[in-house]
Amino acid sequence: MGPKNQTVFSEFFLLGLTEDPELQSLLFSLFLSIYLATILGNGLIILAVICDSHLHTPMYFFLSNLSFTDICLSTTTIPKMLVNIQAQSHSISYTGCLTQVCFVLTFVGLENFLLAAMAYDRYVAICHPLRYTVIMNPQLYGLLMVLSLLISIVNALLHSLMVLQLSFCKDMDIPHFFCELGQIVKLACSDTLINDILAYFAAGLFGGVPLSGIIFSYTQIFSSVLRMPSAGRKYKAFSTCGSHLSVVSFFYGTAFGVYISSALSDSSRKTAMASVMYIVIPQMMNPFIYSLRNSDMQGALKKLFSRIPSFL
Repeated sequence: MGPKNQTVFSEFFLLGLTEDPELQSLLFSLFLSIYLATILGNGLIILAVICDSHLHTPMYFFLSNLSFTDICLSTTTIPKMLVNIQAQSHSISYTGCLTQVCFVLTFVGLENFLLAAMAYDRYVAICHPLRYTVIMNPQLYGLLMVLSLLISIVNALLHSLMVLQLSFCKDMDIPHFFCELGQIVKLACSDTLINDILAYFAAGLFGGVPLSGIIFSYTQIFSSVLRMPSAGRKYKAFSTCGSHLSVVSFFYGTAFGVYISSALSDSSRKTAMASVMYIVIPQMMNPFIYSLRNSDMQGALKKLFSRIPSFL
């Protein structure tokens, strides 16, 4: 069967997290607060890194890009949900849905690679401190950022182009608050074998490789730290990794939680609820984790707040 999607329909319908009208206003307020907190928290991280010359290092370069990625990912999903709740509408155009799929995959992939790059940075800083500035030079971390972005974009475009080949004949209801790739593929009335194979292959390759790199980096870090004779040096080494390790645990922990939820539950609505913990909450929490556990970031934020009155 040839692709007939664009001739049969022009929009999908996002059913959201609940159909209870009484909960819609509560969800609107909750997600608006989450979105504003995400924008404010990550925006402050970016400004602090830009304004404080002491933070012009590879670690904070990756952190500022992670914050920008979190803002973009939240902006890709939450505003459309808020608009639909306010307008009491579930519709999203076919083009808009595919665009959302592409951007979500791009920014999730980019966040995945950035966390791996940050783990490598910590590995070099702790295991090879004397060679840190030589290894982590601007050319290297700039290249890592560009490659991460390019790979994420190519992966997202490939999945989006494969969705274009599918035919959709009926039941355009997506039991989710955003256009999630797996849910869209389930709606197709044409063969989705290639899409499923590509999804598993990409998840294994672009998810497994960065995660393996993170695990390897921290294995080497812990081994190196345990050999340090000074308790003070051990504490300082662990403290420099604490924030990143917390973010990594939160990101992958919620991702695996969504996967297990979708595998064990037949309810798409429960899977959508679980996805909130993966696609919304970590992006809001990352700035708090880094600001609460990082003394350098706390100092930079204090300097930033002290400058605010001079701009008013």
